Amino acid sequence: MPSGSNSLMWFRKGLRIHDNPALQHASKGSDFVYPVFVIDPHYMKPDPSAFSPGSTRAGLNRIRFLLESLADLDSSLRRLGSRLLVFNGEPSEVLVRCLKEWEVKKLCFEYDTQPYYQALDNKVKDYALAAGIEVFCPVSHTLFNPADIIHKNGGKPPLSYQSFLKVAGQPSWASSRLVTTVSSIPPVGDVGKCEFSKVPTIKELGYEDIEQDVWSPFRGGESEALKRLQESISDKERVANFEKPKGDPSAFVKPATTVLSPYLKFGCLSSRYFYQCIKDVYENVKKHTSPPVSLVGQLLWRDFFYTVAFGTPNFDRMTDNRICKQVSEKDHLALGLLG
Repeated sequence: MPSGSNSLMWFRKGLRIHDNPALQHASKGSDFVYPVFVIDPHYMKPDPSAFSPGSTRAGLNRIRFLLESLADLDSSLRRLGSRLLVFNGEPSEVLVRCLKEWEVKKLCFEYDTQPYYQALDNKVKDYALAAGIEVFCPVSHTLFNPADIIHKNGGKPPLSYQSFLKVAGQPSWASSRLVTTVSSIPPVGDVGKCEFSKVPTIKELGYEDIEQDVWSPFRGGESEALKRLQESISDKERVANFEKPKGDPSAFVKPATTVLSPYLKFGCLSSRYFYQCIKDVYENVKKHTSPPVSLVGQLLWRDFFYTVAFGTPNFDRMTDNRICKQVSEKDHLALGLLG
């Protein structure tokens, strides 16, 4: 049975070491830290009836990218004297079992705005708080806390980019430098009866083995994200003059954009660190483009849509979506017949 002060770091997005407030808090004052990732069948279970190869909710390229990101995270943790503990199952059930078995005193994870994770997180938090476990859940996937923006806007999300910028202002954290290097993490303690595994391969998840040349050339992981980031910001003129939608969308060998979006999506790259790096470039050039077309402007677009989605029930569908025009099936048929 574990002894000492134990923390559980629950990874979902935020698959990185740099600028990870949840991981920093889990490590502070702890004897042992248990880094956990749960492979959720809700997203990862193979679905033969899916429109394209993959699960009901994700294609194979996205699943591959996630697995590469997890493997890279595990490698980074091992260099710091730790490792990633991978479980398979319904996340709230897995987490509660681990919290009990490891006698965890502190549960840390990055805040997630998705409705699915909001419900899931509440289940885990309710158990943890009732058991006297400290819960730390910081906002670090976006530049701003969407809830704060909505509160400042009178309880509703701003529905135009310019109104969002007016309400948002400057990020509160941007006045100081982010913690981007970690020298050590407390080791993993005794895992007891909780059976975990290494990061699985695509085949081990139940997907057919597909030749590597079918995959996207963009590999997942924090290491690749930071490499691409440095390549992007090293060209200061390109950063300063970046202007969307100018650029060649068909450029593939040398893309017209940074190709950092998938790394931001899984949190392999901190959007806050990306923002900080761009601002550093801006301070050392005579002039630069501005939002909405600039590179910083693209990060602000990302936050804008996260905020609108968070504050709009049923944002992912037409029915019961208050900002979406309601079109009946009869109207759909009529429009289809008209071409």
